[in-house]
Amino acid sequence: MLNRKQIRFCLDEMAKMFPHAHCELVHSNPFELVIAVLLSAQCTDALVNRVTEKLFEKYKTPEDYLAVSLSELESDIRSIGLFRNKAKNIQKLCQMLIDDYGRVVPSEREELEKLPGVGRKTANVVMSVAYNVPAIAVDTHVERVSKRLAFCRWKDSVLEVEKTLMRKVPEEEWSVTHHRMIFFGRYHCKAQNPQCPSCPLLDVCREGKKRMKKKEQAIEHV
Repeated sequence: MLNRKQIRFCLDEMAKMFPHAHCELVHSNPFELVIAVLLSAQCTDALVNRVTEKLFEKYKTPEDYLAVSLSELESDIRSIGLFRNKAKNIQKLCQMLIDDYGRVVPSEREELEKLPGVGRKTANVVMSVAYNVPAIAVDTHVERVSKRLAFCRWKDSVLEVEKTLMRKVPEEEWSVTHHRMIFFGRYHCKAQNPQCPSCPLLDVCREGKKRMKKKEQAIEHV
């Protein structure tokens, strides 16, 4: 795995590449954010934003989501993957916010994870983005980048990846590092077509070196 000096190099290079990395889910308050992140599971942020543009015009409060039938809410988010289950969780979440939290989205992880449809990743996003609490949300991009760059081990679970990053990245950089790693994974170190030849991290990237070597060998055999 990379040492701390190499990790520092990677973080600094990502900062240069994506100095304005941010949460790309469009929202105007913590309530909209938690709904958007819930919808984003196994779905792109771009699709979620297309759906929430109309959704957030129609539904402003937890009561609004509960004032319609489940089938109507399902119809409103039908283009989102797993829309039936997500619609159920949205209404259950809204009811819990009314009953237990005075209609306010909590800022503590333990309380956030009590909300239907909210797991650790979603809780970390809400804590970080809505409440400026240092957190690293490990999505598919963060996990892929962490393992390709050997910040952690290939066999590590998502929770183990998060804990490793929390140890190796300064706490005051957790939130911004989360966004930069997402941008790096989404727009550069892509799942199917990573931009290894132009990557400034190639010298310390074990996965990138393997890919480049395979390409060179393939060219030699042509």
